[in-house]
Amino acid sequence: MDVSEEIRRFLTSRRARITPEQAGLRTYGSGARRVPGLRREEVASLAGVSIAYYTKLERGDTAGVSDTVLEALARALQLDEPERAHLFDLARAARPASQPRRRRASRQIRPGVQRLLDAISAPAMVRNGRMDILGANELGRALYSEMFASPDRPVNSARFTFLDPRATSLFVDWDHAADDSVAVLHAEAGRNPRDRDLSDLVGELSTQSEEFRTRWARHDVRYHDTGTKRFHHAVVGPLELTFEVMTLVADPDLTLFAFTAEVGSKSEEALNLLGSWTATLGESVSSDAPNRR
Repeated sequence: MDVSEEIRRFLTSRRARITPEQAGLRTYGSGARRVPGLRREEVASLAGVSIAYYTKLERGDTAGVSDTVLEALARALQLDEPERAHLFDLARAARPASQPRRRRASRQIRPGVQRLLDAISAPAMVRNGRMDILGANELGRALYSEMFASPDRPVNSARFTFLDPRATSLFVDWDHAADDSVAVLHAEAGRNPRDRDLSDLVGELSTQSEEFRTRWARHDVRYHDTGTKRFHHAVVGPLELTFEVMTLVADPDLTLFAFTAEVGSKSEEALNLLGSWTATLGESVSSDAPNRR
């Protein structure tokens, strides 16, 4: 990906969303402003830099920019923590190629990680920043059975969300799931813009999904570390589950997702039913094994 272009579009999009009133600036006259949001000179003033210097930064030229200036920009543009981290990631990525390059995103998990997944009684999965699902336990596969039905490997949740029509049935809040997927991919692009597989995935989704293209153009980023997801599962019906995300310390580019239901809720009953269904399938496969030899 063109890091300079990513910086330009990100700063432009953040500037466009803030009104002078939100920034605490006085405006004069009653006519409509020619640009949405703040003008470049207003951002420069708020950040304490010259107009020429801010213009250079917004054009994607961050050579030599200090952390102090980046912090000032983050305050001026009212960036939240994920957006601030993304700005710093982009600035680091734009530095000379002599800087250490990130490792290529993992394509598989260690056996110990799979044993950990299998030991978890809740639905659980591990994915990389590109949203490839690299491992799951049986209940995780059952929860996302329609996604794992895809012949593509590794399974990719962003590809499923935007290109598989079953996603709109599985995810009750599909728009929110779609927004989250794009925000995660944008954040990963900032951390690792030279990941060819990530670029190929973004290109594939941009070509085949207008919904993805529209969201990608917004340049939104956010953390996806806890929250609630609502499903309509083909076997057990409605599910409302809380998810928690944990980074694997030994594999920092991988995250583990685990889902739980509120105790005593209908979702807990449905999740227990899903576990029973999964166990029944496993027993069926085991009992049929001799007949297949």
